[in-house]
Amino acid sequence: MSFISELASGPRKIAVTGPFGCGKSEFSVSLACALAGIGDMKTALCDLDIENPYFRSREMKAALEERGIEVFSDPFDGKNGSELQTISPKVKAPLENPMYRTVLDTGGDYTGAMVLNQFSRQLSDAVSILFVINKYRFGSDTVEKVKNQISSIESVTGLSVTGLVSNTHLIKETTLEDLLEGYEFALEAEKEPGIPLLCTLCPPFLAHEAEGKIPDLFPIGMYLRASYLDKRI
Repeated sequence: MSFISELASGPRKIAVTGPFGCGKSEFSVSLACALAGIGDMKTALCDLDIENPYFRSREMKAALEERGIEVFSDPFDGKNGSELQTISPKVKAPLENPMYRTVLDTGGDYTGAMVLNQFSRQLSDAVSILFVINKYRFGSDTVEKVKNQISSIESVTGLSVTGLVSNTHLIKETTLEDLLEGYEFALEAEKEPGIPLLCTLCPPFLAHEAEGKIPDLFPIGMYLRASYLDKRI
């Protein structure tokens, strides 16, 4: 069973967590796109990243809605361009509606994950908590840091991390060796908290080369980074 098929057959609420800059928002958008259209359920993406966000999945609202994905974020639906540290109460709608499969894009570290406490009642039943590991980011570059990050997130939210996701990359400079190094590191990390490694994220241009060398590959788009990287200052 593929990573997406397995995830789609599990809890309909999926929260993405991890250190600052590990790639949570990019993964959240790619994940929502991959889940859209599976079965009879609707798909929602809730941008809960209000703690020093690098990239904002809510900025993809128009493009995601074209794919049939509903986006929930701040009270202004991301239209005013400000960084309001508040979440729209509309986020509760897809969490409470059993016809929705919902991806929750949280902020970095335990401080960003604390926003999940606002929805403790809605998350009191089954929920998948995915922790993104990026070996090239300071917050998850050692097994001990990964273990401590997971412990702190579980402590402040009262929720258990259910799966690891490897996202070791150098954006457009990523090589197969980077992916292999990240995969091997994630295998070491999973032994410490005893949480399974569910998949390794892979840029599309490396998917063919990596096939057969790394199990459970998940191609990740450049939905948020492409426009950012092409900006001229």
